[in-house]
Amino acid sequence: QVQLMESGGGLVQAGGSLRLSCAASISIFSFNAMGWYRQAPGKQRVLVAQITSSGSTNYADSVKGRFTISGDNAKQTVYLQMNSLKPEDTAVYYCNSMRLRNGIPYNYWGQGTQVTVSS
Repeated sequence: QVQLMESGGGLVQAGGSLRLSCAASISIFSFNAMGWYRQAPGKQRVLVAQITSSGSTNYADSVKGRFTISGDNAKQTVYLQMNSLKPEDTAVYYCNSMRLRNGIPYNYWGQGTQVTVSS
């Protein structure tokens, strides 16, 4: 059973920084991709950043240049460094991992961590 545990959320002023961590119960190289999603109140969950097993990264336009996703397989952890935070970044952030089996994607989710950015 794959387990993902997020940490690092909290309250920060606009312009500040936070680093989110997602610790996986198995090697992160077991996944085809890992990423961070966020969900603001009343809105859908959306992709923020993703990293593939080959190291390729992908970011939502709204966070490009401010957020950085990275992975440390020795620690089985994926990070999201968030700089220059804005009030509109306020949301619950979820860690996601995906692996393909016979062409079928299997997604796993963490419990979420709240990020609140005050103006």
